[in-house]
Amino acid sequence: MSMVKEFKEFAFKGNVVDLAVGVIIGAAFGKIVSSFVSDLVMPPLGLLTGSVDFKMLSFTLRAAEASRPALLLTYGAFAQAVFDFLLVALAVFSAVKLMNQAKRAEPPQPTPPAEIPKQELLLTEIRDLLKAQTKS
Repeated sequence: MSMVKEFKEFAFKGNVVDLAVGVIIGAAFGKIVSSFVSDLVMPPLGLLTGSVDFKMLSFTLRAAEASRPALLLTYGAFAQAVFDFLLVALAVFSAVKLMNQAKRAEPPQPTPPAEIPKQELLLTEIRDLLKAQTKS
């Protein structure tokens, strides 16, 4: 019974739930960036490069035979994945940078000087009076 209780405490801690939410949102964000790259960025880039579809770029390691398909090294798909990663990393970096700037935007409020207690004020006045009497 204690193992079930320990697991429940672990699984429902705030950090674990926050991490799960982050992973789910991150996966959805990755799909958005992949769509952005493949649907919006790569077509104009392909147009500039002569209608080259980067996902189709490959190097044939072994030609297709009657019973076996060709063995391809698809470096274009890898380049696409690297491009997707760089865009995701840039977006995450920008978001973190904006959050850090928002934190720094609020300068710390200076603490007002502590009020001098009445006793010290009276002692200061007495000291000043005594100094004035000794000078006269």
